[in-house]
Amino acid sequence: MIRIFDITLKDLLQLTRDFKTFMFLLLMPVAFTLLFGYAFGGFSNDESDSRLPVGYLDEDGSWLSQELHGLLADSEVIRLDEDDARSPSDLENLVADETRSVAAAIIVPTGYGKATLAGKTARLTLIADTAASTGTTIQAETLAAANRLDSAVRTAIIMEEMAGDRAPFDYAFERALSAWEQPPIAVAETTSTAIKQADNRVMSLAHTSPGMMLQFAIAGLLTSAQIIVTERKSRALQRLLTTATRRVHILLGHYLAIFILIFAQFILLITFGQLILKVDYLRLPGATLLVAFSAALCIGAMGLLIGILARSEEQAVIFSLIPMFVLSGLGGAWVPLEVTGATFQAIGHLSPVAWAMDGFKNISVRGFGLESVLLPAGALAGYAGLFFALAAWRLGVSEEK
Repeated sequence: MIRIFDITLKDLLQLTRDFKTFMFLLLMPVAFTLLFGYAFGGFSNDESDSRLPVGYLDEDGSWLSQELHGLLADSEVIRLDEDDARSPSDLENLVADETRSVAAAIIVPTGYGKATLAGKTARLTLIADTAASTGTTIQAETLAAANRLDSAVRTAIIMEEMAGDRAPFDYAFERALSAWEQPPIAVAETTSTAIKQADNRVMSLAHTSPGMMLQFAIAGLLTSAQIIVTERKSRALQRLLTTATRRVHILLGHYLAIFILIFAQFILLITFGQLILKVDYLRLPGATLLVAFSAALCIGAMGLLIGILARSEEQAVIFSLIPMFVLSGLGGAWVPLEVTGATFQAIGHLSPVAWAMDGFKNISVRGFGLESVLLPAGALAGYAGLFFALAAWRLGVSEEK
């Protein structure tokens, strides 16, 4: 055991003296997390308006048309855009121009208020493609507001005729219109906070933080692998093999050094993400640490295998950077697997990065419990065992007497 710790301490001293280690493990993931976060709006506090933009022109100018304007402005489906509405032809051009963000247009014609008060059918002009789902949605919302207003006017007229001064038109109209705000039956749609958060932050800091952390943990294997390569080139490994130190102890010593370095990187970057980026890693600290521990085991074993396989510094670079790009891209470190198809998601989970991303995001984004990280942690541990077994086989541990 002492020989294992001696090798571990020697590797850690070499790694911590190398500026490339500090750059790959801390500076690069922080810089790229900030870069991707800004690119995908992770630092923006502006809430987007998901309502459909609709041009609006009031040619009537009556108090009833203003009431209609208020109903449409309060809609949760459409958003009135009145900036460029100067004439009906302007609105037609806006709707026809696909480069402008106006889905449809509503025109309140002259005489709308007078016709409504007279009990006649008052027609609005809607410029939209009613063959498309967007057009039918806007049409339905416009008709609902117009019918609500018309119903309130007719109710107020009837109440005034029946009750006279006890129910004047203005009073009855306001009461009838406000009654629509509290219907006897209402359907309320609720969405889990975790799902809303996942939708809103799918390409922001909650995704880029663990993604860049995992990507540059793999990139940092470059320096770890080069230590083993240098040890072989200087024949220090061969001399070590002639001593009483067993091959498995050599493997465990190098492995422990890489694991400690990567796990320390994870702890520092998780702390940075929690305190600075406000990614909720510590909602369940134990679960997050379990994923970080398992990911460090996996990546550390990968680094050990790369160091054993590489015969030169150039090979160490290739063997480190290729897994970084392939496993990170395939595993969803750059683009979330949630936005891809089922086939690509299944292929992506051949990469250990995908399992680590699932574990971190199940806690910080999706709001799941501790049980949600057990499968990702188990998969990462399985990959760690596979990589370590391959490294041991390549070094000939099984042949050692």
